[in-house]
Amino acid sequence: MLKKLKFYAIGLIPGLLIVFFILNQKGTTCSYFPNDRVIAETLTKDFKYAPAFKTEMESNKISEKFLKDSMIAAGKIDFDRSKAQAKPCPQYLLLYPKDNPRFEVSYSKCKESAEFTGLKKIK
Repeated sequence: MLKKLKFYAIGLIPGLLIVFFILNQKGTTCSYFPNDRVIAETLTKDFKYAPAFKTEMESNKISEKFLKDSMIAAGKIDFDRSKAQAKPCPQYLLLYPKDNPRFEVSYSKCKESAEFTGLKKIK
């Protein structure tokens, strides 16, 4: 029995290390929390901006790069105020930053694109 366990460990440990290093290099993430899933899906979509949203971005001096890389990536979805079950495009309200939010971003996430409709400065 001990001999079988040794053979099992000899194969398992190097196998786990190899898988860990391969997945780590590809930058894959395994997150099943609803907030992380919605944000990850949003970042894969084509971004479309409503004219009012573009105006608010300019008045608050927010670039598209900052919106994608910081606000959305580090934001938190307010599921209580979102319409995640809306058809055909769920509507979400994102708060940025997670702690002590200063901005609210409203958007719809469709199959092909994410359309940003509202940007509101809270404080």
